[in-house]
Amino acid sequence: MTRKIALITGASRGLGRNTAEHLAERGVDVIGTYLSKAEEAQSVARHLQAAGVRAEMLKLDVSDSSSFADFAQRLGQTLQQQFGREHFDFLVNNAGIGLNVPFAETTEAQFDQLMNIQLKGPFFLTQQMLPLLADGGRIVNISSGLARFALPGYAAYAAMKGAMEVLTRYQAKELGARGIRVNILAPGAIETDFGGGVVRDNRQVNDYIASNTALGRVGLPDDIGAAIALLLEDGNGWITGQRLEVSGGMFL
Repeated sequence: MTRKIALITGASRGLGRNTAEHLAERGVDVIGTYLSKAEEAQSVARHLQAAGVRAEMLKLDVSDSSSFADFAQRLGQTLQQQFGREHFDFLVNNAGIGLNVPFAETTEAQFDQLMNIQLKGPFFLTQQMLPLLADGGRIVNISSGLARFALPGYAAYAAMKGAMEVLTRYQAKELGARGIRVNILAPGAIETDFGGGVVRDNRQVNDYIASNTALGRVGLPDDIGAAIALLLEDGNGWITGQRLEVSGGMFL
């Protein structure tokens, strides 16, 4: 039986790396992308290979849509040369940055940077990936609990994630003829280095979030990586166009 192949953007650290690890545990081969830390990315690839799967890392700037055609060509070559395949099966649009700035103080440059990375990037990268994505494949986009509840300082970031939730429904509708399922997963607050590590390192912030979460704690990377891997499993083939919040019940 041919193993599945997942393409995960931003796979060298954080939730992208954790997702890659959970998929590797399930026997899924991984092609990850990274932006600048090549050695860190290759270390992740070696770690995944040690788990018994094939893994490659490719450089990609998701904020630069003009580079996507070249990336698609490099990806196609990698699939053929390293995996003996013409197509991959899963796309996880994970790469992103955070921004915590009040609405009244958000600059146009900050807004544009977020848009390029969080909305324009996955929109046009996914478009470029369509010829390489297998029929019957799956796409998982990433949103945020902040698209449902409002916390001061996240207006621009949450607006991009809200747009991704709408886009997910349209992708599911338009790609359904190829049997491609498209869903979006919305993490709650997670203990990572995202946003400067404020949720992980600031005890006051951590305690506040935990006290407003049904399960009584802040999320961990394993909570998200495992959920993405679960969403990609064969038994969930009748789920498409849906938003799944994985937040432990924040602000219910």
